This record gives sequence, C-alpha cells and structure tokens, in this order.
Amino acid sequence: MAIIRWDPLSLMRWPSSIFENEDWREMASTGMSDGLDVYETNDSVIVRANVAGVPENKVDITFEKGVLWIRAEAEEEQKEGRKYYSKARRSYSYKIAVPGNIDMKKEPDADIEKGVVTVTFAKAEEEKPKKITIRKK
Repeated sequence: MAIIRWDPLSLMRWPSSIFENEDWREMASTGMSDGLDVYETNDSVIVRANVAGVPENKVDITFEKGVLWIRAEAEEEQKEGRKYYSKARRSYSYKIAVPGNIDMKKEPDADIEKGVVTVTFAKAEEEKPKKITIRKK
C-alpha cells in the first residue's frame, strides 16, 4: 500500500466541468438564501422572508438607503414556581439591498401571514415597462 501525502489544494484542481453543470449552479444559488425570496412584477419589487414562530409584534423592519433589514426574535418560557424553563428560541435576520429603481416617495407595504413577512415596494414610473405599438408604413 502506497502512502499518499495530503494536499489540501488538490480540491482546487478539480475539473471545471463540475461547476459548469446547470443543476449545480441552481442548487448552490438556492441554498445560499434559505428563507428569503426577492422577485419583481411589472409594478413592484417584492421581498418575502421566513419568520416562522415569531409573533407580529416581535418583527422589526427597517428600510434605509436602499437596504431592507428584517429582524425577528422570540423566546418562549415556562414558569413553574420559582423555576423558569426556556422552551424555544427563534431568531431571524435578513439584510438585503433592494434591486431595481423603486419609488422612494411611496411607503413600502408590509404584512405578515403564516410566518412569512412580505414587503412590497412600488417601482418608479420610469422603471415600469412601456408598451410599444407597431405602426404601418
């Protein structure tokens, strides 16, 4: 049996074809942002964040200089006589630069339903797609 010297840089020499696979890229990109979805429609940019198990009054949402920060924290305790038992602790923090040209004059809408916070930003008029009609010559 041959003894092989450990080379930690050997992983960097893997064939690049592994990373060119579409499934690999999709898996890597979706795994990075668990609990946070950002998408846009014709009229708005929507950010959805998972805050399961946290009551509405414990969710803090701030928007400053184009950055949205959603924080939520809750702790359940049980008291039996003079003893306290911590049953569950949940903590979430999402910080994201909101993409696109949003209308800063309009206040974003925020609501929470079934443990998911949805923040909706209106797009600026110049950012909305314009319909172009075809004229006959």
